Amino acid sequence: MYKRIRDMREDRDLKQKDLAEYLKCTQVCYSNYEIGKRDIPTEVLIKLAHFYDTSTDYLLGMTDERIPYPKKK
Repeated sequence: MYKRIRDMREDRDLKQKDLAEYLKCTQVCYSNYEIGKRDIPTEVLIKLAHFYDTSTDYLLGMTDERIPYPKKK
């Protein structure tokens, strides 16, 4: 999972600081998510899925399908 969120950030040419601002945390906190030093809270995982327009299952490595599930109405 940690490699996947780093790869997605790098694919968009973003810095850790950019994601930290979006998540309203420090760059050090976000860095700890990426290296697996800190567990990613569920609400942060959901925000990342929305940001990258993917599913939490993809971020967690449970699927290789990047396309998100249909949104609830």
